[in-house]
Amino acid sequence: MSLTSILSAEAIDNAVKECQAPDSFCYKKFFKLCGLSSKTPQEIKNVFQILDEDNSGYIEESELKFFLQRFVPSARTLTDAEAKSFISAADDDNDGRIGAEEFQAMVLS
Repeated sequence: MSLTSILSAEAIDNAVKECQAPDSFCYKKFFKLCGLSSKTPQEIKNVFQILDEDNSGYIEESELKFFLQRFVPSARTLTDAEAKSFISAADDDNDGRIGAEEFQAMVLS
């Protein structure tokens, strides 16, 4: 499964272009622009599984740095501040990583 089987390539490109500058990433804006926030819970779970590179059931900070590159390989990495902000926004149980339910709640919030 690929991200473009769930989201349109054009929407993904537009979302990534909006956050090209370092420290400009806003997860709410990104999820809306790429169309993820209007997907079903199952589709969001499928996207989570694609982003969870090591299949641990969590997206850790090390995976999150490459978040944009999972959508567009030529995209930039997230800055440390962006990655930490992203995790703290979703990490309801304060374990330092984002679980599938936390990701889904974040996308749909």
